Amino acid sequence: MKPIEKVAIVGSGLVGRGWTIVFARAGIDVGVYDSDVTIRAEAKDRIATSLADMKSAGLIDDVDGILARIHVVDELEGAVAEADYIQESVLERTDVKTQASLAIDAVMRSDAVVGSSSSGIPASAFTQACRNRGRFLIAHPVNPPHLVPVVELVPAPWTDAQVLPWLRAEMERTGQAPIVVDREIEGFILNRLQGVLLMEAWKLFEEGYASAADIDLTISKGLGMRWSFAGPFETIDLNAPGGVRDYAERLGPLYQSIAKARTDPKVWSDELIARVEAERRSILPETELRRRSEWRDRRLMALAAHQKDQPR
Repeated sequence: MKPIEKVAIVGSGLVGRGWTIVFARAGIDVGVYDSDVTIRAEAKDRIATSLADMKSAGLIDDVDGILARIHVVDELEGAVAEADYIQESVLERTDVKTQASLAIDAVMRSDAVVGSSSSGIPASAFTQACRNRGRFLIAHPVNPPHLVPVVELVPAPWTDAQVLPWLRAEMERTGQAPIVVDREIEGFILNRLQGVLLMEAWKLFEEGYASAADIDLTISKGLGMRWSFAGPFETIDLNAPGGVRDYAERLGPLYQSIAKARTDPKVWSDELIARVEAERRSILPETELRRRSEWRDRRLMALAAHQKDQPR
């Protein structure tokens, strides 16, 4: 399989725009399509704003050159027909992804590859009827993908064997950090790990152990500091004199006891959601959400710029 020269982005919301930057930044021509005229119309201006911020952070130099490789089109076929790789980033709903996959399938080249930005729905749930279904798989990014590089690659049972190693190498070439999930599982890896932490965070708040703000602080100024450069296994390997076995023998019983205490998980109630929302809105009014999201992206840019120069 040849290197990616042309990419199609289907869905130009927040995730789709991030993917557009990933590929255009890597020197690849990108066609962008969204069925929503308003979202499509504002895509390039919003990408330009992000690129200007990235230049200020020292992450890129040639904003105009990157923008010149991005082409917003009015028809799906105009983006997809000549693309070597297609990144689908439509709404996270099985029926919507099925419709998008079938539409892409109808106009794609038979040798192209389609990655879905699905956060937890496996590709087998929405690509079975595609004539080129062997070319479809999950390529789930972290939001925003142009600043957080990990990508989960998850094949469907029918994904061609050659697609996965090819896409992993191509994602690495574009500056992403792909991981392979060997077989389908709901939520993949990232959201299963995040889900465990979220469930415990909500429960600790519900039971009155700490405020939402202090639970957030525990991560942002505690666990997250280490996790920004070392994962859970490396973290514990370095947190005991004898390494991972020493840590497991010392603290395994504690974690088992904690896990056994959470034997009946429940969905977050409306009352609980309202309490967390009230605290969050007292800290950050709804009108300030977009501004704070932009702040988050700038902090991620600063972190990415720092990590770029650090030894691994």
